[in-house]
Amino acid sequence: MSVQKITMPQLGESVTEGTISTWLVSVGEQVNKYDPIAEVMTDKVNAEVPSSYTGKITELVVEEGETVDVGTLICYIETEQTIADDTPENSGADTIEQAKDEKKDDTANNTMKKRYSPAVLRLSQEHNIDLNHIEGTGRGGRITRKDVEKHIENGGVSQKQTKPSSNEKTESSPVKKTASAPTQTVNASAGDIEIPVKGVRKVIAENMVRSTQEIPHAWMQVEVDVTDLIKYRNNVKESFKNQEGFSLTPFAFFVKAVAQALKEYPELNSMWAGDKIIQKKDIHLSIAVAKENELFVPVIKHADEKTIKAIARDITTLATKARQGKLSQEDMQGGTFTVNNTGSFGSVSSMGVINYPQAAILQVESIVKRPVIIDDMFAARDMVNLSLSLDHRILDGLVCGRFLARVKEILEGMNESTISLY
Repeated sequence: MSVQKITMPQLGESVTEGTISTWLVSVGEQVNKYDPIAEVMTDKVNAEVPSSYTGKITELVVEEGETVDVGTLICYIETEQTIADDTPENSGADTIEQAKDEKKDDTANNTMKKRYSPAVLRLSQEHNIDLNHIEGTGRGGRITRKDVEKHIENGGVSQKQTKPSSNEKTESSPVKKTASAPTQTVNASAGDIEIPVKGVRKVIAENMVRSTQEIPHAWMQVEVDVTDLIKYRNNVKESFKNQEGFSLTPFAFFVKAVAQALKEYPELNSMWAGDKIIQKKDIHLSIAVAKENELFVPVIKHADEKTIKAIARDITTLATKARQGKLSQEDMQGGTFTVNNTGSFGSVSSMGVINYPQAAILQVESIVKRPVIIDDMFAARDMVNLSLSLDHRILDGLVCGRFLARVKEILEGMNESTISLY
């Protein structure tokens, strides 16, 4: 028998840490190689971590909700077979190699301390924290996001300053703590419910803070008459579902219209890159999918090249995978513009927070039957608001107004004689 280590895997090229959202195994449980043992959340994807061995779980080192660096030990597993490196004849070599590794780790300590993940840098900048005042608990003394969060909870006081030296006056500590405190502490009262911020909710919070702090948001809204579109969709939705096996939702028509308009106004299919703006060639539309208190933004790839039927299929597939926790890293990557179906919750007007680093997000609100004046007479029409949030560093009102006008024109022109599902 041999006890092996399983570490936090790297779930993306730029991913440096992950959060154990749920353990799928318990201590003493037998697992096979490649069986999923944990669900891990990163700032890019929610994924299952497979076991690297067949054997019995002996210890879960990382708790649910805890964030650790890539390569950090997360659990131990007792394998059924002894690997060759554990045989007596190799034990001497192992001791030498272990000594070499320990020496390398000692040498790397100072350099590792200065290597910060993007999440750590972002959090320290948001709270104006000097990372030189934090002692890291990660590998080689590396500062993790958890270290920064603990530093903030302690009022921004350096761990090296918590105990005054013999030459320092005790009264100086409270002054330093008060002066550097970045946030106001909120304490729970009797009867209050404390809900830990972790997993997807934590990632959402960090991304939204980054978006609102870095992107100068501006907003526009247009009103669209989709009476003919809805009439056509209602006439064919039952036969479509019977034939194809999935629903034809109004949202599929909106996604198609947005993809078509983005081809004509590619400025909105852009991203901010510091000293330049990158106008993306491919149109990959992110769509927001909610699962209880979690929000995922999977991507419909090459939406401009797809039929309404293909888009409807993608919407169904991605929504189902999101709610079952089966979205892959590929499903979540590459989005260039976001379309959010806020109307599914009954909203009639809202302003979305841009999905960083994209240039804009479009909110599709509820379709509501309202009286509208046509040829000086009132008529009941199916009306919907389209609300656009834009990055004013990249986009101006002129091009965004033309883009929204084009989306409106496309949608209002969709009827029984013009719509092609296939």
